[in-house]
Amino acid sequence: MELTKQAGIYLHVPFCRSKCHYCSFFSFVPQPGEPQALVAALGQQIHQTANLPEIQELGFSTLFVGGGTPSMLPAEVLADLLALCRRSFPWSTAEPEISIEVNPGTIDKKGLAQLRRAGFNRLSIGIQSLDDNELRRLGRIHSREQALATVAAAQQAGFANISCDLMYGLPGQSPASWDRTLTEILAHGPQHLSLYELTVEEGTPLWDQVAQNQGILPPEEEVLAMMATTRDRVDQGGLPRYEISNYAVFGRQCRHNLNYWHNGLYLGLGPGAVSSVGGERRSGVADLGRYCQLVCQGQPVWTEVERLEPEAAFRETVVMGLRMTAGLSLAALKQRFDIDLPTYYGAIFSRLVDQGLLRWQGDTIRLSSRGCALANRVMAELV
Repeated sequence: MELTKQAGIYLHVPFCRSKCHYCSFFSFVPQPGEPQALVAALGQQIHQTANLPEIQELGFSTLFVGGGTPSMLPAEVLADLLALCRRSFPWSTAEPEISIEVNPGTIDKKGLAQLRRAGFNRLSIGIQSLDDNELRRLGRIHSREQALATVAAAQQAGFANISCDLMYGLPGQSPASWDRTLTEILAHGPQHLSLYELTVEEGTPLWDQVAQNQGILPPEEEVLAMMATTRDRVDQGGLPRYEISNYAVFGRQCRHNLNYWHNGLYLGLGPGAVSSVGGERRSGVADLGRYCQLVCQGQPVWTEVERLEPEAAFRETVVMGLRMTAGLSLAALKQRFDIDLPTYYGAIFSRLVDQGLLRWQGDTIRLSSRGCALANRVMAELV
């Protein structure tokens, strides 16, 4: 069968050694037997899903193992899951991008070497900060020393595509400490950086802490100073920005995430994972026991199935695509959805251009520098 539809695979491992204070994702500390149950169910789901007609017509080019903390599972188990995915699904390339998230303190040099030999070729290391006080306030289990040791061990294990996740706007953080973290991580030569402003989510311990002490987060002017520092340091480090929060050396942009931002097709495996295939958005059940039960019974694991109308899909593609510095092609949008963007948004689009938040050059629209800083405001207008 000719493969014409490119897609990615996301595999969710919901386990963490402890829950970070800011985290609102579906993740938890596993009880005895739960890792084994998850792995068995994932194996069954892979077999079941690979035989679906809408999956067989796809050509997968990326696989991303995320969480949670996937490195909570033994490296040999992760290697087996990867091998099963490679055997079971149709691939459009002999060299797919195969990423895995790891956290310092959950994997050593031997484990990293096992992952590399198994075929993982991209590593995303959840560091968040290189200040021990900031790490403690976030509830992270690792230290600055362990974070840098993990980067060094990954390089020694043969990973040539390493991404480091960092956060700014943290409790007790200053522009100077953010500058130190950025400068130090850049000195260790990662190929990719994901730099996120902290979002305080309702229902997390950090939400309660902020409610009790409004002064623990840096003021807006200091967060803006951190953003300015980011531009200066990352530009100097040779990692140009390609998305609102992501920076990479040439050729090391995350292909898996680019597919998301292009509103492409993807298959989600594991509890709580989301898929966008067969013209539907499918959300997996975010409960390990129920997930395992459904898979064992050969039943669908979806708790919600949504079919986007063409206009809703168009708006979502615009909002997601504007996250990329390359912007959006008006002609490509017109060809894909038969909708002309300036006409569709009318006065809203004109106002955003006049305010200098969007730049319109020929066939391309993109966020301006000011628009990137106010991206949430712009997206709210276009959603």
